[in-house]
Amino acid sequence: MNAQSQSGGSAFDAALQVVPVIPVIVLQSSEHAAPVAEALIKGGIPIFEITLRTAAGLPSIEEVAKKFPDALTGAGTVLNESQARQAIDAGSRFIVSPGWDDGVVEMAQAAGIPVVPGVATASEVQRAYNHGLRVLKLFPAGIAGGIPMLKALSSVYSEVGFVPTGGVSADNLADFLALPNVKAVGGSWLTPAQAIAEGRFEEITRLANEARKIAADVR
Repeated sequence: MNAQSQSGGSAFDAALQVVPVIPVIVLQSSEHAAPVAEALIKGGIPIFEITLRTAAGLPSIEEVAKKFPDALTGAGTVLNESQARQAIDAGSRFIVSPGWDDGVVEMAQAAGIPVVPGVATASEVQRAYNHGLRVLKLFPAGIAGGIPMLKALSSVYSEVGFVPTGGVSADNLADFLALPNVKAVGGSWLTPAQAIAEGRFEEITRLANEARKIAADVR
């Protein structure tokens, strides 16, 4: 089953049509979840990938999903089936993983929500392709070939769209988005840890606005 053809996939595609940028959010406290999400929405980005790298990840997903139902809240750094199940139960509407895991993919597909596993080689792209996935995360993009790699993959996997993450910033955002096979980009530069810790959420809004304007100029 191709999860990305389900209703959840349509919502995911629609969110990326608004702005093809997915903030990768790492939170040390769930108290920061709603203010960060609100800051991104104010900046014109209504999609969030809240990572499970910290204990605050799951409660933050639940908080944001409930408070901002019109936005699209997803879980990132999902490493196994158990985490995928917990993220979905918390309200995650898409799943992102740094690599491939059968349990993660199968859990998301069974729930009918998009899953975006990380790939770094043609073999990994092909495996995901043959599991029905058409949107994949190139990770870590900066050392996995970046733009030249994406150009090379486009000639072979013409149906696959990529979300490069890792090494993407405002400085090279336009270059990535100019590629036809780049569905969106992901990055943590939009939500700096220090700005979150110090409560400078207006900086997050500024960075979101900047990214949105860059994307609009390209797309």
